[in-house]
Amino acid sequence: MSLTADSIRVQEEECILPSFDSNVAWNLGNIIRTNCQRRLSRPAVIYIAHANSGQLLFFAPSGPGTVPDNMHWVKRKEAVVLRWGVSSMRMELAIQEPGKSAQQSLKDRFEIADPSIYACHGGGFPVKVKGVEGIVGVIVISGVALEDEIWHAVIVDGIKEHLAKQN
Repeated sequence: MSLTADSIRVQEEECILPSFDSNVAWNLGNIIRTNCQRRLSRPAVIYIAHANSGQLLFFAPSGPGTVPDNMHWVKRKEAVVLRWGVSSMRMELAIQEPGKSAQQSLKDRFEIADPSIYACHGGGFPVKVKGVEGIVGVIVISGVALEDEIWHAVIVDGIKEHLAKQN
């Protein structure tokens, strides 16, 4: 399936949680970590934090071989989710312009002096809770370059797996 900004908006709506706390973050993080281990041949870091306080709730590598640069990418994807309240993959697709990089599109569209603080690539996802306006947390995966849709899918599938266990 080819993703569009609209199809990702639907996914984000399907991934709204009934609640979110450190136990939910722990469960989500472990599901996503296990899915990374099963589906990806390369290691990644999984990061989950509160949106407002930035309090770290879950952080783990999926295996050996991650590098310090992964955290740089985590913070850049997180910045997209926190600023616009949508997944970094959705933002990437929403701002695409022929002949322009995502960074140039951000700079032009939002008059951002330094767009390098943002990474509009798959792997950042908003945590939303039913009945709560805005986002309450952020989930980010970062590792060796893979197709953006893969990072995005691992998070979406992890949230859906968590939701299925709740029912």
